[in-house]
Amino acid sequence: MSRIRPCRGDERGAILAIINSAATAYRGVIPADRWHEPYMSSSELDHEIASGVAFWGYELDGVLLGIMGIQPVRDVDLIRHAYVLPDSQRHGVGGALLEHLRGLSKRPMLVGTWSAAGWAINFYRRHGFELASPEHKTTLLKNYWTIPDRQIETSVVLGNPPPHAAL
Repeated sequence: MSRIRPCRGDERGAILAIINSAATAYRGVIPADRWHEPYMSSSELDHEIASGVAFWGYELDGVLLGIMGIQPVRDVDLIRHAYVLPDSQRHGVGGALLEHLRGLSKRPMLVGTWSAAGWAINFYRRHGFELASPEHKTTLLKNYWTIPDRQIETSVVLGNPPPHAAL
């Protein structure tokens, strides 16, 4: 039986395992200077949680197959760290998590991802998110995320409803 639920504090190891396993898809795709191993460390996960990212998990028969975070930042909710175990991808896990989080939010939602990650961009577009213009994405990334300029250069932002200049 599957269910979507908040991740527990004692599941940090499982969250990291999902993130780092799924993130291997980025190796050789994103700029080499942005790739590192592990993709997310335990201290990075702790920092994200302390910064307000609430992780939700898709559980099947007691096993987490995917996770997705949501983070309120000023007037929007950010989708953060959306990952599904490689063997469970393309089975509706990510879509179910995204729809669940959209149901929790009454505010515009934004998600940032690597511009070279076409599969991620297509996933969000299939779920009603639209790309911000290149000019607007820089403004959004600087206003709602804390990331280095190099990551801003190599990222895109998608929004639902579509991001516009007022954000």
